[in-house]
Amino acid sequence: MSGPSACCAKPVSMRAEAAPAKTSTSVTEDRILGGRILLRQPASGYRVGIDPVFLAAAAPSAAQGRVLELGCGVGAASLCLARRQENLQLIGLEIQPDLARLAKENAAANGLGGRLRILEGDLLHPPAEVAAGGFDIVLANPPFHVAGRASAPKEPGRARGHVEGEADLAAWIRCGLDLAASGGMLVMIHKPERLGEILAGLEGRAGSVAVFPLWAGEGKPARRILLRAKEGSAAPLTLHPGLVLHEPDGRYTEAAEAVLRRAMPLAF
Repeated sequence: MSGPSACCAKPVSMRAEAAPAKTSTSVTEDRILGGRILLRQPASGYRVGIDPVFLAAAAPSAAQGRVLELGCGVGAASLCLARRQENLQLIGLEIQPDLARLAKENAAANGLGGRLRILEGDLLHPPAEVAAGGFDIVLANPPFHVAGRASAPKEPGRARGHVEGEADLAAWIRCGLDLAASGGMLVMIHKPERLGEILAGLEGRAGSVAVFPLWAGEGKPARRILLRAKEGSAAPLTLHPGLVLHEPDGRYTEAAEAVLRRAMPLAF
């Protein structure tokens, strides 16, 4: 993910599925999606949480065609989606060179290099292959915080993933829709308090909006929202029941485990 144009995952208390193996002083090897995905990632700073796993699960389960992930970080969401749906061709765009390099390594290490290509670049000025657009699905996990309204992490990689840079939320939405095919789908994860801004960015350009909350616990507020929008549609918004992430004792619910460990898609 990155600041101005990539969407690093913001960790949300995801338990490791296996003890991380330190491959160097700066990179670890971990496994996600019930061990189905091997993930090389920085040992400090940028660390993958559950957000990209849920983002991938929010893509239509019978999707076909071409997928673009804006700000793919180390490739977690694209890798999860590629593993779950073998009929997709994917491109991940990442602005941070170190993360783009790791994403390429991860695609190869998981045997997905033939279907997942990683390109280094900025969503505001994408490489020609991305700028041509026509993607059936565009995935986005933008930075959650507005610059100046939140304290940025000291580590640069984390800061770019958490706080908006040159590309604000409106730019992420605009670019996502610009790069989608006619009738293509934008799939996004974000914080619920920014839903109004997201809907404003979609106004007049996309419809058939589906909002799927991820509730922190039974009777607790949502921590995240997943959202789908269809380019060029005028169909009304649908608010779905969503999914509860945690039991009262802090364990993941069975529904959350089905997504995180068993690679199940979300039904909405």
